[in-house]
Amino acid sequence: MRVFPRAGRRTRITLLALLGCLPGLTAVLALVLSDRGADRPVAIHLAAPAPASPATRYRAPRPHIVPRSAWLDATVGRSQPPPRYDDKVVAVFVHHTDSPNGYSCAQAPEIIRRLYTGQTGDRAWDDIGYNFLVDRCGTIYEGRAGGADRAVTGAHTQGFNHRTAGIAALGTFTAGVPVPRAMADSIAAVAAWKLGLSDVDPRGSARLVSSNGLSRYREGAVVALPAVAGHKDGYPTNCPGAALIALLPEIRESAARLQGRAAEAGTPLSTLTETPLATSLGPPAKASTGTP
Repeated sequence: MRVFPRAGRRTRITLLALLGCLPGLTAVLALVLSDRGADRPVAIHLAAPAPASPATRYRAPRPHIVPRSAWLDATVGRSQPPPRYDDKVVAVFVHHTDSPNGYSCAQAPEIIRRLYTGQTGDRAWDDIGYNFLVDRCGTIYEGRAGGADRAVTGAHTQGFNHRTAGIAALGTFTAGVPVPRAMADSIAAVAAWKLGLSDVDPRGSARLVSSNGLSRYREGAVVALPAVAGHKDGYPTNCPGAALIALLPEIRESAARLQGRAAEAGTPLSTLTETPLATSLGPPAKASTGTP
């Protein structure tokens, strides 16, 4: 057990495990909180559509994103290899970190830092796998390095890290566990913004290529997956938990509204694959295979 000072008080955090969203391995950060403080959810106004532009008709506003520097401090002594990029993002995968839900949102940076330490240490990955992380107050954190505005190749969904972004909800959202409204709204906001940059309807589907046979599909298979998918859509796992999976249809609709879309059918698949893949989709290196 380690003791961490915070705002003149001391919070005890017992670290049981560092990894989230892995089948067969429950990643638990047991938080014993002596000071819970008042958490203030971040307001995300889902009814306000983004203005249309000639180049990209449906763009959502960029939500506020807390930079990596807020959680990756000087105590983490490791060099960061260069990031990798795709040409664009046509789908997002939603995850949960499989850690306790009773944390103070002021502790979110520390939780993310410990996830990073586990993934880059025990798992020998090159960086944290998720592109974004969202706490229960709706605060959005930049995860993987390379620039939140760019199509950074993540390491979050085995076989489907190319042309996708990973959004992780801090907590465990199995059946019956309430998903905080602020968290769901922020997931929708990130999805709407990232997909809007490629003019992708969050309610539609995307053609993705499986980069290896460890996913649900053989290597090289071209499959149609939801533009806002759960981790389990691409990999055999229960992530992001039954409660969050059940909320995905609502998140898709909210994201579509943020893009200014009316109630209409999702984007046809043919419109999502006009640009050839800009990167090799062969088996990725060990350091960036992603959360299985």
